[in-house]
Amino acid sequence: VQLQASGGGLVQAGGSLRLSCEASGSIFSINAMGWYRQAPGKQRELVTIITSGGSTNYANSVKGRFTISRDGAKNTVYLQMNTLKPEDTAVFYCFIGLGSRGNYWGQGTLVTVSS
Repeated sequence: VQLQASGGGLVQAGGSLRLSCEASGSIFSINAMGWYRQAPGKQRELVTIITSGGSTNYANSVKGRFTISRDGAKNTVYLQMNTLKPEDTAVFYCFIGLGSRGNYWGQGTLVTVSS
């Protein structure tokens, strides 16, 4: 199983970015997909998750600004990030949960928000 994330970059505060993460390989029995992030000097934190049934959860810090979506046919998860803030600066990691086969992670994509 491999995950390829893309879409990070430099954006001004108030701007938007869209991250994508495509999973490939033995992709079946997906429980969930989502995104974590790790800011400099901080622990990795869960940003958002979407289950196979379409339920979503968001960290309080991103509610109302970020939206996760998924294309099941493409095994791809997206993260639309609006109204970005400097404190959103982090490396964003996508993941996929495959039940008993465990979780798999992408390589990370850097999001930098300038003030």
